[in-house]
Formats: sequence, C-alpha cells, structure tokens
Amino acid sequence: MSLDDIKALTFDTGGTILDWHSGFRGALAKLGAKYGVEKDWGELANEMRRQSLGKMINLGEHEAPAYNFDGGHRMALDAVLAANGLDAATEEERHSICWDTAHNFQCWPDFPGTLPKLRNKYICASFTILSFRIIIDTAKRNGLSWDAVISCEAIGKYKMLPEAYQTAAKYLQLDPSECCMVACHNFDLDAAKKVGFKTAFVRRPDEWGPSGPPDPTPNPEHDIIVDTFPELAETLGVK
Repeated sequence: MSLDDIKALTFDTGGTILDWHSGFRGALAKLGAKYGVEKDWGELANEMRRQSLGKMINLGEHEAPAYNFDGGHRMALDAVLAANGLDAATEEERHSICWDTAHNFQCWPDFPGTLPKLRNKYICASFTILSFRIIIDTAKRNGLSWDAVISCEAIGKYKMLPEAYQTAAKYLQLDPSECCMVACHNFDLDAAKKVGFKTAFVRRPDEWGPSGPPDPTPNPEHDIIVDTFPELAETLGVK
C-alpha cells in the first residue's frame, strides 16, 4: 500500500512512547521497601498494567465510561496491593503511584529527537487511551510538542472500538486512509486497519521489562515494521 497519502501520524502513547514499566516498578519497589515486603516488583508492575488495560480496552461499548485511565490505574493498583500484602499503603502513597508516577513517565530515548522531524512533514497526534492529563504532564516532563492530543476520554469510546479511530480521523478532518496509526501493539494497529488507517509497528522490546512484551511479533499486514523511531522517519522519507 502506498504511503504517499499519509497526512497524519497518530501515536499510541502508553508503552509505544512512554516507559510505564520502569516507572511503576520503581514506585512499587519503594513502597515495598517501606513496608518490609519483598516481591518481584517488575512482575507487579506488569500485573498492574494488565489489570488497568483490562479496565480500559473497549470501555464505552455499552454505556458511557464512568472513569478515565487515572481511575483505571487506581483500581488496578488497589487490587495489586491487596493481593500482595500491601493493604497498609496510605491514600497519599497510592495517589503518588497512580498520579505522580504515571504523570512523570519517561519516554523512550529514540523518540524526542525524532518527533520534531516527523512534525515537519506530518500532523503528529497522541491518540491514546491515557487521560488528557497524563499526556499533558508527560509531554512537559519529556519536552514533547504534539500537534494534537486525542484521548479516548473525550470520545467516550475507547480502543479497540471502531468509533474511537473513526472519531480521531474526524477530529483531524481526514479520511482514515490519510492517517497512520503508530504503535507497538498489534491489537491497536489491527483495530485501526479495520477502519481504514495505515499502520506502523515500532518494536518496543523493553516495554514489559526483561520478560518481554506479550505480543512481540508484528502482524505482517502492517504497512511499516521497524525497530526504532529514527527508522520510522527514514521509511517515511523524513530526514
């Protein structure tokens, strides 16, 4: 499929751009040290991610969402702490993990230098299930300048629902075929492709820590498959 018609790159942001694993692992380890609890903190960070994603994917399919991803993080954290001997954690400590940590995630080092180059040719939008505030705060934290932030929080329909992708294209006043979804997750890209987006898989092998991502092999049907963001730019003819 020709890439010449692409006018906008819409980026999954949690995982593809932001290193949530290191952030949550460090915060949970600090909490555990305070309470004298020994655990595999990387695995607990992954469990928190699995549970929070479960709260968000396809949210809004049957009724209007009652929470955003900050709420999803909090519900997942409470469940993980309860299951791992950390029920004594205070409200302040829980808020610190769900808010302070999540709103200060660091991004992968190959992205900040590439984003301005991509913006010279394309509209570059964060299109995400994360909350607006997470994207706003992490952009400030990492020096990122998005052309637009499209959170499913505003749409009321979360990925992988087709309405999420259709509405994102509508907001940009583009046909879905003029948009390219950029992500390290097949579930996101496959859903985008079904409504007409072009798709770019950028590998993030460290997203889930040493255990590796649960779905590391890109669907060969994606239009672009690369290892890094500089490679994505090169593939798109951006210097």
